Amino acid sequence: MGDATSSMVATPVQLRTTGRLSFCCSFPRAPGTATTTRRRRFAAVRASAETMATEKLGIKVERNPPESRLSELGVRQWPKWGCEKSKFPWTYSAKETCYLLQGKVKVYPEGHGEEFVEITAGDLVVFPKGMKCTWDVAEAVDKHYNFE
Repeated sequence: MGDATSSMVATPVQLRTTGRLSFCCSFPRAPGTATTTRRRRFAAVRASAETMATEKLGIKVERNPPESRLSELGVRQWPKWGCEKSKFPWTYSAKETCYLLQGKVKVYPEGHGEEFVEITAGDLVVFPKGMKCTWDVAEAVDKHYNFE
């Protein structure tokens, strides 16, 4: 293909039914002619909650876990807690796992200066036992929670 491959354009396309990525590639035929488009699956990528989990400043955050993960943990049966926009100190006397139904919070763990972890609706969050922090609630919170 010579020069044609050097000017190939690959565009990722998310396949809704499988969650896999396919790439749509355009290859020029010859100067002055139309391009031809071929769809090839170069990589199959399946996003999972495990790959989307992060840990920062001792706080584990899993963004938008699938309902199957929430069911596995029994999240919908956990008690609920909520608060309005506010700012307050908090100490975790036990490990807490929570799932935010709504809200936006910046959590400032003690000893990390102005560094924070932002959590929002749809996040599954784990706070370690003994963590001291300040919650800065920007949008009212409604969450399920479980202490271990």
